[in-house]
Amino acid sequence: MCSVSGAKDGSYKRIFQAVTARSLIVQLLLAVEYIHSKGVVHGDLHTGNILLCLPADIDQLSIERLYEKYGSPASEPVIRFDGQPPEPSVPSTAVLPIWLGKASEKFSLPESKILLSDFGEAYRPSTESRYSSHAPMSFVPPEARFEPECGLSFSADIWTLACSIWIILGQRPLFEDILATPDDITAEQIDTRGNLPLRWWEKWAARHTYFDESGQPNEGRQVRSWEDRFEKHIQLPRRQAGIVGFEVEEKAAVMNMLRSMLSFEPEKRPTAQDILKCEWMKRWAIPDFNKWAANNSL
Repeated sequence: MCSVSGAKDGSYKRIFQAVTARSLIVQLLLAVEYIHSKGVVHGDLHTGNILLCLPADIDQLSIERLYEKYGSPASEPVIRFDGQPPEPSVPSTAVLPIWLGKASEKFSLPESKILLSDFGEAYRPSTESRYSSHAPMSFVPPEARFEPECGLSFSADIWTLACSIWIILGQRPLFEDILATPDDITAEQIDTRGNLPLRWWEKWAARHTYFDESGQPNEGRQVRSWEDRFEKHIQLPRRQAGIVGFEVEEKAAVMNMLRSMLSFEPEKRPTAQDILKCEWMKRWAIPDFNKWAANNSL
């Protein structure tokens, strides 16, 4: 297996074909809807925990054919820092694992079966309170920062699910996290989704670093809107890679879906079941998923 993030890291283009992306997203949403229906919050949704399944015939490959298809494992000598020979109990060489993946754009629709993994942060809100998020910084829902005392619940998964969907659709994360601080991420969230709830805004000590008191960006600060991010993170990389993008109607539908999922107020976010009924799912994503499902078993 390789993760969705691993498939992107293995690609110069870092883009999935549109039909593949739609199928991946429906499968991911169905997985989240299922665990939520069982009263479980995943707690760490991101593309590193979404695994692309190996081809069904991999168990039938001979060792020779496996190496021919995926490459032979490389070995490295084990060398001590002090230059002394290893202890007798230490092997003289280490074997590096084969990467059983491929570049994201090379995954076809029939190959787009996923598995949601890593439930180490999962919990049941009915029996356990969770006051912090261990998701990657750019995925952390804002309530984990501004109202941790209220506890996290299913709506926190919806926020991180939206961030994951964005990356599956495009090339770059919705909120840039390279050399970023939590305050930088909050500013990006406001640039994208509008003003914070007043109670959070007043609590945010660093707000004047990015905005004036009325909530307008400080002079000279570069602000990237939702539309700008969609163009530069999703549409432009697709055009540059020669990969089909999203037409006007579909773009509007997927943006409406993501906007609702990224509501600052947790209680205003849709449930996973609600999202399955939205326009983008019904008109674009689920039809491609059904094409995949016709030839695959879930």
